[in-house]
Amino acid sequence: MSLSQPATPVPQSPATGVGRHRSALVLYSGGQDSTTCLAQALTRYDRVETLGFDYGQRHGVEMQVRLTARQALVQAFPEWRARLGEDHVLSLDVLTQIGGSSLTDDVAFAMQADGLPNTFVPGRNLLFLTLAGALAYRRGMSVIVTGVCETDFSGYPDCRDDTMKAMQLALNLGLDRRLLIDTPLMWLDKAQTWALAQALGGDKLVELIRRETHTCYQGVRDALHAWGYGCGTCPACELRARGWAAWTA
Repeated sequence: MSLSQPATPVPQSPATGVGRHRSALVLYSGGQDSTTCLAQALTRYDRVETLGFDYGQRHGVEMQVRLTARQALVQAFPEWRARLGEDHVLSLDVLTQIGGSSLTDDVAFAMQADGLPNTFVPGRNLLFLTLAGALAYRRGMSVIVTGVCETDFSGYPDCRDDTMKAMQLALNLGLDRRLLIDTPLMWLDKAQTWALAQALGGDKLVELIRRETHTCYQGVRDALHAWGYGCGTCPACELRARGWAAWTA
């Protein structure tokens, strides 16, 4: 399948690190965004490890998919294999105990009285980054890569650039280490995220993301659409589908 090129070229970063940073811990769910971030990290940093969180999410299929997608990535791009190190999984079932989100409870997707979608899991990204900082400290890594995005952030306050800057400052002070929170998708919409994948790995990476990753909130993987697997109706699928349509138009 020949896929359209991005309207605005997205440069591929050389594997030289960012400043003096040479190692990165990628928050990796196995979805489109985190797989694109992982691919970019493998072009930028000498050593890359991945971190997933099992928090009782309804779309728990992502915990299996992330392993197969990760393996597919280094099979498709053997030049990245030597850079990719260990995978880590941490349990955060406390988020299920708090409840109240359609990502952890069996409730319909809807808007809340406060104007936020009920897919918002309060504190999730704050906990993710805190634990990622602790793991990066233990592993001697200096960069945390996360696929949060303010352009397509669905109203989640813990995906905003200001939140990331505040968390980076807090981690640097609290751990007494110079950690960088790298957010390569912060100002990209979904069409531009597809374009970034194309720039990083061509049609091969785009097709891998389309077939191997999981972004659907319902955990549906029995229907392969043009943009990938999913139910096609949840907020995550709708956003991904719109981005694909805009990019391939």
